[in-house]
Amino acid sequence: MSELAWALVAPLNIFLFLVVPIWLVLHYRSKRRLDEGLDETARQRLEQSLAQAEQLAERVTTLERLLDQEVPGWRQP
Repeated sequence: MSELAWALVAPLNIFLFLVVPIWLVLHYRSKRRLDEGLDETARQRLEQSLAQAEQLAERVTTLERLLDQEVPGWRQP
């Protein structure tokens, strides 16, 4: 083999036998975690966040209604 080919054999072997298997294991582990869905604490946090977002939306609606009554042209630039 030429010297260039021998120079590429070692890095290629290291990549194929060390990096690729680790990469595949980590890839499929993260993919499996995504497929499992949310755990109980994450689901509770999501539900709390959704409830808080609904409360904030109601507050914004109320504030807009009050501003419409008090300052009719507030929406105009």
